[in-house]
Amino acid sequence: MPSINARPYDSHPSTRVAFLGLGVMGHPMAGHLAKAGHTVSVYNRTFEKAEAWAAEFGGEAHRTPKEAAQGASIVFSCVGNDDDLRSVVLGENGAYAGMAAGTIFVDHTTASADVARELYRTGKQQDISFVDAPVSGGQAGAINGALTVMCGGDQANFDTAKPLIHAYAQAVTLLGESGAGQLCKMVNQICIAGLVQGLSEAIAFGQAAKLDMKQVLGVISKGAAQSWQMENRGTTMIDDKFDFGFAVDWMRKDLGLVLNEAKHNGARLPVTALVDQFYADVQQMGGSRWDTSSLIKRLRTK
Repeated sequence: MPSINARPYDSHPSTRVAFLGLGVMGHPMAGHLAKAGHTVSVYNRTFEKAEAWAAEFGGEAHRTPKEAAQGASIVFSCVGNDDDLRSVVLGENGAYAGMAAGTIFVDHTTASADVARELYRTGKQQDISFVDAPVSGGQAGAINGALTVMCGGDQANFDTAKPLIHAYAQAVTLLGESGAGQLCKMVNQICIAGLVQGLSEAIAFGQAAKLDMKQVLGVISKGAAQSWQMENRGTTMIDDKFDFGFAVDWMRKDLGLVLNEAKHNGARLPVTALVDQFYADVQQMGGSRWDTSSLIKRLRTK
């Protein structure tokens, strides 16, 4: 696991918190909370990862979400999907079972708006507040403390959690009521899907035309075609390098959430649906763990 990059931390009172899920995102995010001076208890499905985190940052490792959450004012999570989220929140060993009335649960998982609303309602029954807070910025953003966080929930709870979230985020915004954060993340993923496909086709076209595509991107990135994807993935796409970044499997999971939500709200997403199938092609090529920019691989296959 790469070490988190140093960053200046704002001065805030030390708070006892818990962090559930120490994957490529959660590990550095929890680390930033510890480096900001907060007392951090952690849980991970693989206990050895929790122990390793505690040895690195000086926190406490626990074997259940309930144990990690006990005594915490705010519990954070970053896990895989709806089912993973329910498993760390609900049940006799879930976080809610260990949280006191008046505490806050902040979830950074990219999940459905439905599960966010469900856990919001369930929490209210115990006087526990739930904020859905998916992130954008990838592993590099987590390591550098530069994530963008999109939140849904109640204003007062958001205001309480926001200073702590800033330990690993450059932007934290409340978009509306419960579920709004997840819906915003879906908008984010729709944008990325179309941009990456467009960039893939542009590079493939330029290479077929025998252009020096690194030079071309250097020129057009100064104009209206510029994007984060072009700046950060264009060169690696040209070099056929995809062993890093946001995995295709994760993107398909996210686009599945998008397309399911669109069935309910009536949005028409023809390009997004098509790109989702293109990602299925990449999975069939063995690219499940390749970066999302690997869409261009389809265009290089005869």
